[in-house]
Amino acid sequence: MPSFLTPIEATCAAVESALGEKLLKRKTELGELTVVVSVQDYEVCAKLLKTSADCQFEQLIDLCGVDYSEYEGACWAGSEARYAVVLHLLSVSLNQRMRLVVFCPNDDMPTLPSLTHIWASSNWFEREAFDLFGIVFDGHNDLRRILTDYGFIGHPFRKDFPTSGHVEMRYDEQARRVIYQPVSIEPREITPRIIREEGYGGISRG
Repeated sequence: MPSFLTPIEATCAAVESALGEKLLKRKTELGELTVVVSVQDYEVCAKLLKTSADCQFEQLIDLCGVDYSEYEGACWAGSEARYAVVLHLLSVSLNQRMRLVVFCPNDDMPTLPSLTHIWASSNWFEREAFDLFGIVFDGHNDLRRILTDYGFIGHPFRKDFPTSGHVEMRYDEQARRVIYQPVSIEPREITPRIIREEGYGGISRG
């Protein structure tokens, strides 16, 4: 790698060289590199980023789901898919970081390959994305809920999940156990507090 490159330029060059045509989109913002790959190349690209001599991203420090819903923030990636998974990678050996993004092709059943055989730390991260967003990771050997209860209905980080949930639980004195029942809280619309400027409508606050 040329010595005259800045650290972020060197990282970009190394990632572009390792992924080649598999790299769909690239964005550098605030000194951070984000790349997008297809679901078909997701697993292969992960292996390349970990094993390439100029990349050596040996640590997966975070994996999280994203529900873009109708938000247009994913347009930069050229995708209309609702769900995505974002990986934050760290190379301790080369002191560089990057972000890897992949979009799930099916909004009704978002599915991606599991990366537990590449980075063991993805185990609980993938379970969390499954629990909160309903993203299925094919090949994960223990894909079950990790934060919500076993009988929980739905995925609470999805944008269309009701703020009050679907069910509530309470301790029943007669049954002497915790029971689930439909939510008793009626949904309400929260109106934000409006602060008028001084002298609005001829009224002074003094």
